[in-house]
Amino acid sequence: MEKENKDQDIQQLEDTLTFWDHLEVLRWALVRIVGVMLVFMILAFLSMPYIFDQYILAPTTSDFFVYRWLEEVSGGMLNFSDDFFVQIININVASQFFTHISTSLSLALVMTVPYIIYEIWRFIRPALFDHEVKHVRFAFLGSTVMFYLGCAISYLLVFPFTFRFLTEYELSAAIQNQIDLSSYIGNFIMLIMVMGIVFEMPLLAWVLSRLGLINKAFLREYKSYAVVGLMVLSAVITPSGDPLSMSLVAVPLYLLYELSILIVREE
Repeated sequence: MEKENKDQDIQQLEDTLTFWDHLEVLRWALVRIVGVMLVFMILAFLSMPYIFDQYILAPTTSDFFVYRWLEEVSGGMLNFSDDFFVQIININVASQFFTHISTSLSLALVMTVPYIIYEIWRFIRPALFDHEVKHVRFAFLGSTVMFYLGCAISYLLVFPFTFRFLTEYELSAAIQNQIDLSSYIGNFIMLIMVMGIVFEMPLLAWVLSRLGLINKAFLREYKSYAVVGLMVLSAVITPSGDPLSMSLVAVPLYLLYELSILIVREE
């Protein structure tokens, strides 16, 4: 009873808020998000030397645990135990410093995603009907899980295979690869962030379905076109363009499309 009265008081308060009051609420939400992100950025900045050595640069050597695990699972069919090692070099004076900052900011953004989604939920919650709250809460929770799942797949599979293919590709024996730090970090962050965002496809489909823009029949009818589009998107995401790397992206995207069909409305 007490909880119901509290909810009614909150709803009455929301009903009395003006447009500028809502902007003020949004402003403070943004301030809190920036504050949380700043805390994570400081923590990431202080921990970055360890994170770099143990995780970010891990795919540059044959000791990367994913390489060893895949070789064991395949029974030696996949040979990752060779002396694979790529030296990352720095050719700009300030590159290491700015990379330290930009990587800390990117990691802080990834770590802040759950809080960002929570603040969005707090902002839109009063505008929802009671029967919508459960579905929207589930969608927001699912979006967080899917984002991190996409980031994990990119780190464990997409980026290592793409990076290894590109560094081992040889146009001429006279050409020696020297990978620049900025190039490595740029591709690393881009692939992880893009895969995290792409994995939000089911959530986007659900939202469009709730708005009445798409349904199961629509997604099924245009599945063949969607598959072609997903293949093109996979080629864009993976800079190497080799079949293995593209498959590592295309297969999860197709499964996400099938998941989208399952969760959207019938009509």
